[in-house]
Amino acid sequence: MIFNKDTAEKTAELLLQINAIKLNPKNPFSWASGWKSPIYCDNRLTLSFPAIRNYIREEFAKNIEKKFGKPDVIAGVATGAIGIGILVAEYMGLPFVYVRPEPKKHGRQNQIEGFIQKGQNVVVVEDLISTGNSSLMAVEALKDAEVHIKGMVAIFSYGFQVAEQNFKNANLELYTLSNYENLLHLAVSKNYINEEELQTLQEWRLNPSEWNVE
Repeated sequence: MIFNKDTAEKTAELLLQINAIKLNPKNPFSWASGWKSPIYCDNRLTLSFPAIRNYIREEFAKNIEKKFGKPDVIAGVATGAIGIGILVAEYMGLPFVYVRPEPKKHGRQNQIEGFIQKGQNVVVVEDLISTGNSSLMAVEALKDAEVHIKGMVAIFSYGFQVAEQNFKNANLELYTLSNYENLLHLAVSKNYINEEELQTLQEWRLNPSEWNVE
């Protein structure tokens, strides 16, 4: 679920402007999962543009407090959301921790890096939601630390049905600054893509794991 439509459209435009989101229906990208995709999203690029990263941190901070109240701790999901999570925590004057997908293999074998206490209220920051599996693994690690997860926020979501189901099963609220639907709407209106490319992008989202399989 997006925070609001105005934020969703502005965020999508900013991501397109800096090529954090690349749309290339005619020459698909290969994801680490093996999926072929007409879209690639790298929200870490936002950290290199001060005006954009400041916009993102302020929208996150404002909407986190509005939706969840002010938490005790901001947690970022490693590695993509560490940078933006720190910016949000700093802006809100809150402690920050980050969560690895799994514990380290050496040293203290931490999965959560930073200081966190049992019973604290936590909002989790993520950069991108695809299936939601890695994000929810981080949430489970925080639950094991016996903190209260108020919800998760992310810059962008593809809006896959599997992700919606995963978050529903986990009983976790997810809000994003923008999403796939708003991105496509803006991309057409601003002539980033044409109607034929729009159709390809819409078809991919319906069944991404099988799309363009030879």
